[in-house]
Formats: sequence, C-alpha cells, structure tokens
Amino acid sequence: MIVMTYANFKGGVGKTTNSVMTAYELAKKGYKTLVCDLDPQANATQLLRRTYGLQNNQKGLKIGSTMMVALSNENINEAIVKIMDNLYLLPSYSDFTEYPDFLELKYPAIEDNYKEKRIAYFKQQLDKVKNDYDFVIVDVPPTLSIYTDSAVYASNEVIIVLQTQQRSLDGAEAFFEYLQRTYDKYPSINFDILGVLAVLLKNNVGLDSQILDDAGKIFGYDLMFHMIIHHMERLKRYDRTGIADKDLSPSDFHDTKVHYTYLTLTDEILERLRQKGEIK
Repeated sequence: MIVMTYANFKGGVGKTTNSVMTAYELAKKGYKTLVCDLDPQANATQLLRRTYGLQNNQKGLKIGSTMMVALSNENINEAIVKIMDNLYLLPSYSDFTEYPDFLELKYPAIEDNYKEKRIAYFKQQLDKVKNDYDFVIVDVPPTLSIYTDSAVYASNEVIIVLQTQQRSLDGAEAFFEYLQRTYDKYPSINFDILGVLAVLLKNNVGLDSQILDDAGKIFGYDLMFHMIIHHMERLKRYDRTGIADKDLSPSDFHDTKVHYTYLTLTDEILERLRQKGEIK
C-alpha cells in the first residue's frame, strides 16, 4: 500500500482538488484507492459525497460513523464508504476538531515519547487496512498541526502542491523544511518527496514562469513534475456538483480535458513510483 500526502502550508493552492482527482484517476485505472480526509473542514469529503450523488442520481452519500468515532473505536473500517468502483473515502466531519484532545487524553504528557505516540496513532489504525488498498491519498489542512504530522508519519510519499504565486512558494518552502525536520526527528519515519506539483494561476504568465524557475532552483528541477496543472474552470463546477465522469459524457470537451490532464499526471506519478521500485 502506497500512502501519499498532498500538502502546502499555504491554503487555497489546490491540494484537495489535486489529491481527489489523482485518487479518481487511480481508481479508474483499476487501483483500489482510499481517500483519507484529515482536514476538519472536510472539503475532500464534500467533493466525493457530491461525486457519489452525481454518478448515482442521488442527493448525496449517506455517511454513518464519522472518522473521529472510528478512530476512537480503533476501527476505521466502520467509517469507510464506497464512492464508486475502486474508490473509497474515510470521511471527515466537524467532530474531527476533537482529534487533538482525544490524542492528548490517550497519550498524556507524562508518558515517555508521548509526542511520537500521538502522531503515530493514525498510522497504526491505517496499517490495519493496508492489505485492502493499493493507494491511500491523504488530504490535510494547510497548517502545522497534529493532522499534518499524523499524515506525514503515515506516508510513503509526499507531494508538495505549488500554486504559481509567491505566498504559495513561501508555503511550499516552509513545508519542505518542515519535512526535513520531521524526518530527522523521528527515526522510525519513512517517507520521501515524490515531487512538487505546479498549479498555474489564470493570468500573469510571466510571473508563473518566474515562480516555476525559482521553485526549480529551490527544490531541484528533477523534483518538479513535468505535468503542470493549468487553470480549468470546470474544476470549480466539480466542487459544486461532484466529478463528472468523462465516460458518461464523452462529448463534453471540458470534462475530457480535465480527465486527460489528471490521467497524464497520474501516469507520471506511477512512473516515478516504478523508478523507485515501489510498484511494478
């Protein structure tokens, strides 16, 4: 099972959209994929609930147990729901804001190594279903928090999402430094940075090029994904309606373009994983 976290310390850069769209294309390619929404704002959860509703002609996906309850019960399976063939969701909900308090009570500060025990808890629960999925895609809030720590601790790979604006570059650089500190701090942690994914702003092409060049110098040009995600208005509609399946509307050019873009990105992700020997 490959666990991939999409992140940046700057909000609004497209983490959720890109993580969910990658998960969607992995599922369409036949990989059994689980999306874990570790953001209490639950944006990935809402997008996939609407996707389920759109593709099944229903109002939305009924969710029983919340992830917070499932983690408390040490059984995340009770909260996982099926979105479509090969695509599953561990949904977030407003009660997930209680997760830090739950961990503090479970592992009080008087315990030895309590900080690592807290951030390792999610990985322990995720490991219980590791044989059930090929990929786990994790979405996190754009903050330094127990949510981000938990996701990184559980990950094999991290993808840094970079929108072509200075604040996003600053956030990406800060996140990169955070990853280095985290890796050095916990000997049992084992992740790598799969790449930096650039997301272009709509206008100001000159600034886009400058930010991309600066990112290549900071992170290394080999770490930059070749695929660059251009601004696409159709993605805004998906946030409202759910992901439209190109197979159900093959004549819609906009849907076809979106899926082609993310299929190309997904193929590049898979090729990078093959080169590292993580998949065949």
